[in-house]
Amino acid sequence: MDIDFSKGDGLVPVIIQNNSTLQVLMLGYMNAEAFQKTKNENKVTFFSRSKNRLWTKGEESGNFLTVKDIQIDCDNDTILIKADPKGPTCHTGSTSCFKEETVKGFVYELQNIISQRIDTNDENSYTNTLYKRGINKVAQKVGEEAVELVIEAKDDDANLFKNEAADLMYHYLILLKAKGFTLEDIEAILKSRH
Repeated sequence: MDIDFSKGDGLVPVIIQNNSTLQVLMLGYMNAEAFQKTKNENKVTFFSRSKNRLWTKGEESGNFLTVKDIQIDCDNDTILIKADPKGPTCHTGSTSCFKEETVKGFVYELQNIISQRIDTNDENSYTNTLYKRGINKVAQKVGEEAVELVIEAKDDDANLFKNEAADLMYHYLILLKAKGFTLEDIEAILKSRH
């Protein structure tokens, strides 16, 4: 990666984005040394303009940003880092420094949680227990939840309808995992149809 640090007197802006939800978490600055440390340690390190030193996000709070992907813009003077945050990103305790508390994109985070519980064979997890019962049981559960959603759709209780929709989505994610697919695979199909 050939980053042009000269345009900003040795610093380039760095946008941090949640790897699962794609929510923008924060903006910071890096010099060449901070960028190299970020790559070497796989934790986001900035150059703090107020402290005038390298600063690893989370070095005091423990709320580190684990790097998943690094991209450079077309002018080679801005960095986009997709990261998995450990805890809130903002010093105020907010998920994002832009005060955007949103559930948008949480389904991708849930997909990762489901995958983790299955991959680690979590014996206390309903998700893993259902998964271990096999594809027929998982598919049957999706069918049951779909029927329950249809029944609630015919009534006027919005709370019950939303809860049944959530149950269906949750079990659908388990079914995708059982079949070896992800939401991204299904999105690709939908996009190709657009």
